[in-house]
Amino acid sequence: MEDLDKLRNLAHVIKDTALCGLGQTSPNPVLSTIDNFWDEYVAHVVDKKCPAGQCKALKQYVIDPELCKGCTACARNCPVGAIKGTVKMPHEINQDLCIKCGTCIEKCKFNAISIK
Repeated sequence: MEDLDKLRNLAHVIKDTALCGLGQTSPNPVLSTIDNFWDEYVAHVVDKKCPAGQCKALKQYVIDPELCKGCTACARNCPVGAIKGTVKMPHEINQDLCIKCGTCIEKCKFNAISIK
């Protein structure tokens, strides 16, 4: 939250101290989005979530153990080997290795993988 306050303050300082019209108006998009989408900023900074689902870095691919049949299709097709599990047992995605490419979702025939 401190960073959001700094961002708003910096935008106001730039707006107030710039010597040209371009410099004076350049912070407007930042100030406008902070004012109109404050909840989105807070969700990103505090909750580490993207309500719009657009920030790749904040997405998490998860496997529902109730739906996973252990067919290994996701693990075999994962380009970075982030999915582990044995045949006929629910698999798990290592979030540290996952590059969030979506291949696992495409290959899962049981809809066991979702984005959180």
